[in-house]
Amino acid sequence: MTAVELVSVFTVDGEGGNPCPIVVDAGSMSASDMQGVARRHGHESGFVLPAESDDFDLTFRFFVPNHEMEMCGHATIGALWLLARQGKLTGDTIRISTRSGPVTGYISRDRGGGIRAEITQPAGKSVPLTAQQRDDVLRALAAGPDSIGEGVPCNAVTSRVKTLVPMRSPDALHALDPAVADVEAVCGRIGSSGLYPFAVIDRAARLFEARQFPRSSGYREDAATGIAAAALAFGLLDYGLVAPSDDEIRILQGRAMGRLSEIRVRIGFAGGRPVGCLLGGNVVLMAAPLR
Repeated sequence: MTAVELVSVFTVDGEGGNPCPIVVDAGSMSASDMQGVARRHGHESGFVLPAESDDFDLTFRFFVPNHEMEMCGHATIGALWLLARQGKLTGDTIRISTRSGPVTGYISRDRGGGIRAEITQPAGKSVPLTAQQRDDVLRALAAGPDSIGEGVPCNAVTSRVKTLVPMRSPDALHALDPAVADVEAVCGRIGSSGLYPFAVIDRAARLFEARQFPRSSGYREDAATGIAAAALAFGLLDYGLVAPSDDEIRILQGRAMGRLSEIRVRIGFAGGRPVGCLLGGNVVLMAAPLR
């Protein structure tokens, strides 16, 4: 039986983060086998397969308990970190094929030998919600008008559409308690894969906090969501909450779940225009291989 290794991605001081089962040699697994791993563990899971063409080094697939995903940021980072730790990469720049398109991974090491993995995401795009859509989202979140901050909620995307909802304060963010069925219904109506309300923690320090309520993943909330954080980084640029620079943006998540996480995003610019970003964070090994 194929070995499943459990890592936690986007940890803070070795704690928290989003648990992620990884199979680094999934070439013999069927789609139902992969989904079975996600169902057994109850988490987004990543699978490493041989490259499908000479244009790539590896192919990655991703499953949640309910379905396959086109892309998963923390599973990609976790898999790269694990492959680097095991000495299974041929270089520090890795071309990855995913169902949402090509991704490039970068491996670096600190002076103590600690491994850092970052991945590319394309430039984000955002579309403001209509007044009716905004009201639908607020009802789904069970959020009153006084809990919302400045800025119009929007659908933002790098790889998967996420709905950004600016909250008035961290307290308003932490008070949210939406029903799963309401989140799924509104996401279906507005074409989103999850609601991503956020609040400003320290604007000058480019520090923010968010929560992710997925549309239909088989669980209520995510401890850390890299693809949503990447979309949020570009949304923050559009909202005027961060200056257009490549300084690191830090996004906290998972506090409400007792799994505080930190996601780091660096937006790249060319000619003053955003052209993409690098997404990264800390990773730890949670358990020995499972079978």
